[in-house]
Amino acid sequence: MSITSIIKKVALEIGAIVLVEPEYELVGHITFKNGKKSVFSHSKLDINGFGAAELVKDKAYSNFFLKQFGYKVTEGKTFFNDKLCAKLTNLRNIDDGFNYAESIGFPVIVKPLNLSQGILVTKVYNQTEYYDVADKIFEIKSGLIVEKFYIGNDYRIVVLDNEVIVAYQRIPLFVVGNGISNVLELLQQKQEKFISLGRKNGIKVDDFRIDKKLKTQNLNWDSVIPNEQIVYLLDNANLSSGGEAVDFSETIHPDFQKLAINITKDIGLRLAGIDILTHDITMPMTDYTLIEVNGSPGLDHYAASGKLAAQKVEELYLKILKALENDIAVAR
Repeated sequence: MSITSIIKKVALEIGAIVLVEPEYELVGHITFKNGKKSVFSHSKLDINGFGAAELVKDKAYSNFFLKQFGYKVTEGKTFFNDKLCAKLTNLRNIDDGFNYAESIGFPVIVKPLNLSQGILVTKVYNQTEYYDVADKIFEIKSGLIVEKFYIGNDYRIVVLDNEVIVAYQRIPLFVVGNGISNVLELLQQKQEKFISLGRKNGIKVDDFRIDKKLKTQNLNWDSVIPNEQIVYLLDNANLSSGGEAVDFSETIHPDFQKLAINITKDIGLRLAGIDILTHDITMPMTDYTLIEVNGSPGLDHYAASGKLAAQKVEELYLKILKALENDIAVAR
């Protein structure tokens, strides 16, 4: 079920009227019973203030403030394409990015600046890979980030005001062998499964990162995978890139609940998706790395992972709509 469909469904529970643009069904207008009005664009609603929402779109800016507040953020720097560097001479260029990657040690994570859903986020191991990925990013964005690579399980914690609504581990795109099918066939079978579950197909067979990941495992598209053997096809765990969710909403430890709620407050948001790496989110917190704060967490892929997940997302959006209608914080 899409986020638009979820908003339309929960709006009925409070007597709100939702008007949706019919061609793409991504943008809508809400009229509440008390006469208040609001708009949304996919998962972006008016629950967060404009300034805070804009701030967290830029990972470099948000990391600066979060580090000042005492949170353990990723170590990284921004670098820019030649066109922008020609205009502003104090910017770091693509070669500076490689020198920085060497200084912190390969492998590193290279990702676009101000781009969501894990697009072009790549783990690179050497100079050739770095320049290849950087060139691809600079074709569509003027800036990139080079980050230190961190080990840990990838979790998203969704917060609304003082409450953790959803918590789940994100597993990178993978296939499971059956001893008969090759990688391409297994991936096609996975695509069909996603579609049958009502989940948008976020798997792109022509993604250069899949070829790269297969090569690191001495595999290719024609490799037949032994029965029950798991083969990971991407390093980033975004659900929008074909990752899968394992729910921990009921078992997340209070330490991590408090962490996520405090991060959300300190960065000035009411609704946020807090992405962290840690060993086990169900145990007392001993260490973590804050990967990103998302001011408009897309939960449509998570909602499609099962009935319980869909219910939790519906509960979240019902609370958001009630908060927008009443103009008060929930769960205080």
